[in-house]
Amino acid sequence: MANAKEIQNRMKSIRDTMKITNAMYMISSSKLKRAKKVLADTEPYFYSLQAAIGRILRHTSDIEHRYFDERTEILPEDKKIGYIVVSADKGLAGAYNHNVFKLAEEGMDKKQHTQLFVLGEVGRQYFYKKDVSVDTNFRFTVQNPTMHRARVISEKMIAMYLAGELDEVHIIYTRMANAVSMVAEKQQLLPLKKTTFNNESIQFLVDTHQEEIEMVPSAEELLNTIVPNYLRGMIYGCLVESYASEHNSRMQAMDAATTSAKDMLKDLSIKYNRVRQAAITQEITEVISGAKAQKKKQ
Repeated sequence: MANAKEIQNRMKSIRDTMKITNAMYMISSSKLKRAKKVLADTEPYFYSLQAAIGRILRHTSDIEHRYFDERTEILPEDKKIGYIVVSADKGLAGAYNHNVFKLAEEGMDKKQHTQLFVLGEVGRQYFYKKDVSVDTNFRFTVQNPTMHRARVISEKMIAMYLAGELDEVHIIYTRMANAVSMVAEKQQLLPLKKTTFNNESIQFLVDTHQEEIEMVPSAEELLNTIVPNYLRGMIYGCLVESYASEHNSRMQAMDAATTSAKDMLKDLSIKYNRVRQAAITQEITEVISGAKAQKKKQ
């Protein structure tokens, strides 16, 4: 059994670690609240863009557009797939990164021609160690998501898609299902699917009067302008969702670590008291034994 000094040092070390976990919990809590507010403030604009695309498609259901081109002439196994993987820049966030990596690896296992675009230092290091080919020019932080960062990413993906370097673009990120549950999801960005915009609220009904709208200069040009903004909003939303999920995961991990530290301190405190009591008992025994020895000599 360890002596009292060793137990005291161990308890001090745990208390110091608790200060760190408590501080990280408070920091993540603050960042989570800010991320939620940013997402709530920007969502209405991009929902409006989605509705606008839906209106255009409703009035021109037979339109053929490059952003909706599924390239059916290419066999599924020959398609070039791009995955944007949103990880974290730091660890200590529970299973947050692991779930994203698992989903990305499942997607790569099913496709022959894949290309990874990794956001976050943890993700880059993970795939480097796995000897997985990663676009080394695609280096972005995931801290404090910005619209500028989302625009740069979307422009790169659109350029590669239109140039034929990629036939599909997917983003793998983490969504907050609720306050205690985060879900890793894969969402297709390109090509867009018309069914995404044909929900019940905007479906064309033969017996229902449709509003008359004038598209200037044309529906195709409108989509050329709106779709890039929509994709930018989609990516930005995924970045903010992942950012919020990361800090929510870290809050849970730090809370669990703090709880474990408290339990360890409780156990160590009991052990310390036992060791201290044993030491006192030993000292008393030695004093009594010494007194008896002296008495016998007399």
